[in-house]
Amino acid sequence: MHQFRYFLAGLACLLSVAASAHWAWVDKDGRKVFSDRPPPLEIPEKDILERPLVVSSAPLPRGAASAPRLSGVDKELTDKKKKAEEAETGKRKGEEERIQKAKADNCVRAKRAKTSFESGRPMSRSNEKGEPELMDAATRSAELARIETIIESDCK
Repeated sequence: MHQFRYFLAGLACLLSVAASAHWAWVDKDGRKVFSDRPPPLEIPEKDILERPLVVSSAPLPRGAASAPRLSGVDKELTDKKKKAEEAETGKRKGEEERIQKAKADNCVRAKRAKTSFESGRPMSRSNEKGEPELMDAATRSAELARIETIIESDCK
């Protein structure tokens, strides 16, 4: 039973030491703020009401975070970011190559079609029912204009 009392007494001492490590200040709105961390740097010295008791001779810096600051750059994060950027660049380059190949293919086919349409031979196409029908001059001219726009856009 006595050991339990000593344990409680020791626990009470530890809690009182932990409770004494707090800051108090008046914020910009005039409210009192209590914290275990120092006030922001914007708070003037005159508005700091209470500081924690410091056992060491070095004062606790204001605005210092309680967690240690890591210096430098996270190498693993930088490597992951670089790999992701390289993958994105490769993906974009592959897509551009695919588009350029399709444009080159369209250019070749459009030039062949233009040669056929300019030859003067009768041309036919399929109607809605899938039956072949001969093109009249207006349809032929419209199709030739469409082919020329494809050549203009894809044969650069």
